[in-house]
Amino acid sequence: MEKVYKVHPEAEEFYFPGNEVGVLVSHGFTGTTQSMRYLGTQIFKLGYTVYGPRLTGHGTDPENMEQASYKDWINDVERGLERLQKTCSKIFVVGLSMGGTLTLYLAQKYPNLAGIIPINAAINMPELKTAYDQLKNSGTRFVEGIGSDIKKSGVTELAYPKTPVKSMGDIIALMDQVRKDLTKVTVPTLIISSIIDNVVPPENSKEIYYSITSEDKSIIFLKNSYHVATLDNDKELIAKECARFISNRV
Repeated sequence: MEKVYKVHPEAEEFYFPGNEVGVLVSHGFTGTTQSMRYLGTQIFKLGYTVYGPRLTGHGTDPENMEQASYKDWINDVERGLERLQKTCSKIFVVGLSMGGTLTLYLAQKYPNLAGIIPINAAINMPELKTAYDQLKNSGTRFVEGIGSDIKKSGVTELAYPKTPVKSMGDIIALMDQVRKDLTKVTVPTLIISSIIDNVVPPENSKEIYYSITSEDKSIIFLKNSYHVATLDNDKELIAKECARFISNRV
């Protein structure tokens, strides 16, 4: 009998129905919708329709995540687009970390998106690749987690305490696929990057900026937040900049 995994209450997907402008928000690798709920709520307050799906295998148990693949995560965000398309004529996508990677993937495949906002997006993590190469045939199933890289004291990200080694291979495959096709990104893009990020090298955001071929593109640097910036000191600034970017393009 297949094991049923319980979803943490704060990790559930959220959907806020609004007007005909839709905003898909995606959380990151081993994280949950908890990291995107504040941002999603602030965007919804402006009248937009907001959907934050829970990526397969997340918000339950690391053993559940181990069974998922990056193709599942792609399907999750594509289904999210389909849901928004039922009521929305313009759609923006916002993603944190691997959610940013998925955001770039969607922009590559769906050039009619109204715009994207990758936040500390991951496209190249050499240390992760090195670690995975050492671990993939070792029999080790889990390593220490990478969640809660937050500068602000007293704030904790709801993320797995351990990371499945198999899943490391999946995010690497996703990053490799997205990185090689960055020139296919032509939609309006706002890149948000923390100057200090202990998970994804900040150079990732600069490479994205210089590699995409969007005529309408800009980058904002955060001085007071680490990787999980949507829960950190700059979360209000992020919400304000996202709102400005979207409202100027609808």
